[in-house]
Amino acid sequence: MKLLLVCNPGGHFSTMMGLKNFWSAYPREWVTYPNFDTQKLSEKELVYWVEMQEARMLGKACMNFFKALVILRTSRPDLLLSTGASLALPFILASKFFGIKTVFIESISRSSGLSLTGKLVYNLVDEFYVQWPECVERYPKAQYRGVVA
Repeated sequence: MKLLLVCNPGGHFSTMMGLKNFWSAYPREWVTYPNFDTQKLSEKELVYWVEMQEARMLGKACMNFFKALVILRTSRPDLLLSTGASLALPFILASKFFGIKTVFIESISRSSGLSLTGKLVYNLVDEFYVQWPECVERYPKAQYRGVVA
């Protein structure tokens, strides 16, 4: 199973690193944008660098959507895994064109409600994980498997 790991730098990248026991067992490629914490990735991993995209940057999201179509057609992953944030949206949308299974893990900072990205992808992804058990009551599709550390 080939993975495409999609995450913004910072806390979302840190969460993805917390899942290393899972993703290190599979061939994988990364999608993120350059930042102090993500730049070392390219020393050991294949990384697709994309436009920096924060919440509500619709122009950048559109640019990254078209990049996502090219990357997904080239990479051909079996599973797209994202820990957020806004960069997840164009890649999850584009993955639907290729029938790629998608998994989204909500930020641990979201204890009572979903992030904007979480709300947008909640009904699009195949599996949606939260890091607070209380979120499952409010979002029945969400699954709780503990905290990513």
